[in-house]
Amino acid sequence: MAGPSTSPKPVEAKKKARIEIIPLIDVIFFLLATFVLFTLSLQRISTVDVTLPVAAPPGPPNPNDTTIYLQVSDEGTYYWKQGQGTAELIGAPEIAPRLADYVRSESNPRVLIRGDTKARFGAAVLALDEVRKAGIPQVSVETVSSPTGR
Repeated sequence: MAGPSTSPKPVEAKKKARIEIIPLIDVIFFLLATFVLFTLSLQRISTVDVTLPVAAPPGPPNPNDTTIYLQVSDEGTYYWKQGQGTAELIGAPEIAPRLADYVRSESNPRVLIRGDTKARFGAAVLALDEVRKAGIPQVSVETVSSPTGR
């Protein structure tokens, strides 16, 4: 006679809880997008009215103009012109003494550095350095090339 079986029962494995991460990421992105859109709608974007200058054609030349026009040529030579006078050819060593004389004689010294169509930048920087050494605060660099000696 066969008796009841005394073999042990198999142990059932316990199920572990699982957190699904994909739906959690979807919810986080939805909340982030909502937050960003909500904060952008709170800002009132306003602009500042700006009055831009209007370009006008140049007027007649000023006969009392004492501005120094220092032009750099492609050969490394310089042209010195004061006001509406004629330009004269000078060398680089002559710039500093002429600027010193100009500063002594003029109460409001101004210098405009120009370049011809093929002038090198190094020569223009040398002229700019000499103007700064002379202590002239009103210095400009013309951005349009002009014919040599003007």
